Amino acid sequence: MIAGQFTSRRKIELVEIDEPKLADGAAGQIVFQPETTCLCGSDLPFFDGEFEGHEISYPQPTGMSLHEMVGTVVATNGTRWKPGTRVLAVPEGQRGLWERYVLSEERAIALDDRLTDEIALLAQPFGTVVWALKKLPNMIDRDVVVLGLGPIGQMFVAGLRNLGARRIVGIDPVEERTSLALKMGATNVVTGVGSEALADVTNILDGGLPEVVVEAVGHKAQAFNDAVSLTQHHGDILYFGVPPVLLDGLQFKEAMLKNITIRTSLHPDFERTFPLAMQWLAEGRVNLSPLLTHRFPLAKIQNAFDVFRDRKEGAIKVVVDFPAGRRDGANA
Repeated sequence: MIAGQFTSRRKIELVEIDEPKLADGAAGQIVFQPETTCLCGSDLPFFDGEFEGHEISYPQPTGMSLHEMVGTVVATNGTRWKPGTRVLAVPEGQRGLWERYVLSEERAIALDDRLTDEIALLAQPFGTVVWALKKLPNMIDRDVVVLGLGPIGQMFVAGLRNLGARRIVGIDPVEERTSLALKMGATNVVTGVGSEALADVTNILDGGLPEVVVEAVGHKAQAFNDAVSLTQHHGDILYFGVPPVLLDGLQFKEAMLKNITIRTSLHPDFERTFPLAMQWLAEGRVNLSPLLTHRFPLAKIQNAFDVFRDRKEGAIKVVVDFPAGRRDGANA
């Protein structure tokens, strides 16, 4: 069967490997067959060749890097799923770039029949957003800034609107993304970078600063200091964008002087949070379909990564269809 492998920096190839097998004596596993997937910003460090401040050696292990996917359970030695059941699955360590792979049955959730596959798979990234939003105080009547309007930032905009925020200000240097944020529920946008937008934000917020700032930039371009500058005294920062292991030059004292509460978020649960994200999508509480901008077959996954990485043609979420996939919606 086919698997993907990063063979050198920004180069991915499809290679032949053996079929997966359920482990002897290890119950509670499934063989999962992906059908539709989306690329995520957390896949890019492996593609770019640098992760958490360290260069990555090549070739990478087969299966790196995908983790947002819908497909079918084709075999199991557990009791939770029957063969033929279609689920959303999240592989361990982002190693999901296989035609089929073994996975714990606990790392899959049921699909909602009201959703197309393309929208259902967004319950994975949106689940990470819902998990983070659960950590915030009551958002009704609060002003909030979302730093970074990539796929996750756009999902934060939609989620915050659903939670009742008064004003949602999105900030991003890419005009296409600030325009999209208005469609996703932002009340105002600033096309710019972080603290450089301070004057625009205070003008929008009648001379004040937001009570909450969401940092959704992460990785190489993390914006912790910008978030501190933009947050009012006794405000909250939700630091979502995953930074390198070590960060130099953080304005942490300034955050202390402003008595800012800092929250972080990783690893949602499969019992309530991912299913809740699926529920929100199925009930139409949020509409994430505008985020689906590009689509490629697995055979062109190199093109998919190139488009996604370089934000070509306004790319936000890039869908990849596996050979077993079925086209049941025209969302991209």
